[in-house]
Amino acid sequence: MKGITKKFGDFVANDSIDLTVHKGEIHALLGENGAGKTTLMNVLYGLYLPTEGDVFINGERVEIKNPNIAIEKGIGMVHQHFMLIDKFTVVENIILGMETTIKKGSFDTKCIDIESATKEVEELSKKYGLHVDPNAKIHDISVGMQQRVEILKALYRGADILILDEPTAVLTPQEVEELIQIMESLTEQGKTIIIITHKLKEIKQAADYCTIIRRGKKIDTVKVSDVTEEDLAEMMVGRQVSFAVDKKEMNRGEVVLDINNIVIKDNRKLNAVNDLSLQLHKGEILGIAGVDGNGQSEFLEGITGLRPIESGKVILNGEDIANTTPRNIMEKGMCNIPEDRQKRGLILDFSVAENMILENYDKEPFSKNRRLNHKNIDEHAKKLIEKFDIRPQNEKQTAGSLSGGNQQKVIIAREITNDPDVLIAAQPTRGLDVGAIEFVHKYLVEQRDNEKAVLLVSFELDEILNLSDRIAVIYNGKIVDVLDRKDADEKKLGYLMAGGGVDDEKK
Repeated sequence: MKGITKKFGDFVANDSIDLTVHKGEIHALLGENGAGKTTLMNVLYGLYLPTEGDVFINGERVEIKNPNIAIEKGIGMVHQHFMLIDKFTVVENIILGMETTIKKGSFDTKCIDIESATKEVEELSKKYGLHVDPNAKIHDISVGMQQRVEILKALYRGADILILDEPTAVLTPQEVEELIQIMESLTEQGKTIIIITHKLKEIKQAADYCTIIRRGKKIDTVKVSDVTEEDLAEMMVGRQVSFAVDKKEMNRGEVVLDINNIVIKDNRKLNAVNDLSLQLHKGEILGIAGVDGNGQSEFLEGITGLRPIESGKVILNGEDIANTTPRNIMEKGMCNIPEDRQKRGLILDFSVAENMILENYDKEPFSKNRRLNHKNIDEHAKKLIEKFDIRPQNEKQTAGSLSGGNQQKVIIAREITNDPDVLIAAQPTRGLDVGAIEFVHKYLVEQRDNEKAVLLVSFELDEILNLSDRIAVIYNGKIVDVLDRKDADEKKLGYLMAGGGVDDEKK
């Protein structure tokens, strides 16, 4: 890609960027949230036309006006938010739009040749070590498996160059390791991979080269083995970044959230949370560590009023809030940074300013006599945009048009500004760059230092260990142990997360 510029009105998302990628390599595209990484790849995939610049594939200049042309040229893209149909099987999703038909029956009725497609998907899956069941329904498989389906979909269409947008943002540590092995297997067989990411550890583990973009401009392309994580972080954000969390000693206060023996069912009416008890104190960050799928999502939905609690109590500031409304729970002093920012955290078609007041639109100064005060709403948003460094700095822009990391900042700004007694932070730094992670961690610690209580749920063990004062380990819907931070390490947590220390009957 040579001299690629992409403008949206007066906003320059990509400013004359050059990118060179070689056959058979893993090339990382590194940058802060909103730096222009995804925009650049959307140009390569034909979702955007460049304002200026040229694209060359195997030395030939190509004009990629739409994704169909990109696919013809051997380019495939796996988006950060997967493009799969939940009720379809794996193979139905993979062949969608490329179905081949055969004649069946005495009337020569044309039917989709699922049998041949299934065989081809099985062969591809085996060849690249993806191990996907072609007949499984999408809604029945894990997020990591869904990502493999997206990769298979691109390979089925003949992709030689694979673009993976934030491929590890929603994966567990085990799934990340598996994905890195899959990427290495793909490149060994001649495929070329571009990963959009801001996870420095994974760049060091997986990538051969890395191109750094800052605020729409290319900073440098480096050989990954020649630089440290600290070097990459400094190039990405333009300053030194602290990887340690600055946290003073705190004495825990009184219990503010007391969860007693709660039972919560999943969508299949099976117990996802089994007799779980937990106490959260003022002035502490309590981390919940566990492998994805051990009841974390159902637990969070239950205590925030989004899923029924079958039995047990959730006592917030002395009052049982179990099975009351999310509005009531919020007004009693609990706010929530949800796991799924797009599904639970934002209204994507609303402006940033409107999203900032979703929970307070009916209160002064944002409204009076059932009429919104747009001037005050916009002023409030401008202050939060500046304070939380949300980019681009435009309160009227829709939330859906922001990068994933900036969408997360909108939610965090809104929830922290509500000044809750208890802040639920579920995967708060998912999809954020190191600069933004440092920023979010600072605000979570600030809440705790102001004698608020933070319940942190994260699949990132580093984050749990860096932030938490105490760590509760969840396994099979139960808290199996609660450790003081000084007594916890990755090895001990990993053992407990895998069910270690739980007797066979409990397992």
